[in-house]
Amino acid sequence: MNCSSLPIACIQMVSSENFNDNLNTAISLIREATNDGALMVVLPEYFAIMAQKETDKFEYVEKHKDGKVQAALSRLAQELSVWIIAGSHPIESSDPSRPYGRSYVFNSAGEVVTWYDKIHLFDVVVGDDKNRYCESRYTLAGTRTVSFDSPWGKIGLAICYDLRFPELFRELQDEGCILTIIPAAFTYKTGKEHWELLLRARAVENLCYVVAAAQGGKHANGRETWGHSSIISPWGELMSTIEFGAGFCIQQIDFSQQAQLRKEFPVLEHKKL
Repeated sequence: MNCSSLPIACIQMVSSENFNDNLNTAISLIREATNDGALMVVLPEYFAIMAQKETDKFEYVEKHKDGKVQAALSRLAQELSVWIIAGSHPIESSDPSRPYGRSYVFNSAGEVVTWYDKIHLFDVVVGDDKNRYCESRYTLAGTRTVSFDSPWGKIGLAICYDLRFPELFRELQDEGCILTIIPAAFTYKTGKEHWELLLRARAVENLCYVVAAAQGGKHANGRETWGHSSIISPWGELMSTIEFGAGFCIQQIDFSQQAQLRKEFPVLEHKKL
């Protein structure tokens, strides 16, 4: 394995309320991306269930390290020898009415390396067909930043609305991250205005690769998501993207080039506060 270079894929979906269909689609797209050479794949937020009503997701809440989604992705990671960043899925918390929005990381042996619970919850008025979102009513917020060691280096995790909070990404940078992964389900309206802008900002200010896998299209529950799953270079270049619909984009990212950039343009060493 060349640990200075990583072929990574963003899986994009248009998930519905049909859990089994969504899971089968995710598995199929992971297989396709792996066949194209990906050694790491990233799933979007809510990849296994985009419920008609928020309370409908309670039927699919899993226990920590125990459930159909986790078992299926663990087996697949081991079978394909691929790292899987498992988007997000509702996982049991101390509050039965508010599961975590959790992203699991499976290594190529199918083992859970770590997990991240979404910290910033989407409680806003957007002005789209749904208008008001109150994620905190049905989701319990996480309380810690998460990064993990991989064969390629330190990787950080965030989910969707976290993208608007640069202090989280700076903390991940302080932990030594060379890549940040962001599963998401941005609304069409906010995504059109801010998605690429924010992705590129987080990449540039930290001289860090950003890989963001999104939901992208019109969902059966009436929600419309922006899509545009993207892989961004540390210089803010849009390296690879898929606009709408189910599919994936894939990119070979070069950490030796990033190291040279950080040496020649040492902005991270100039931080004063």
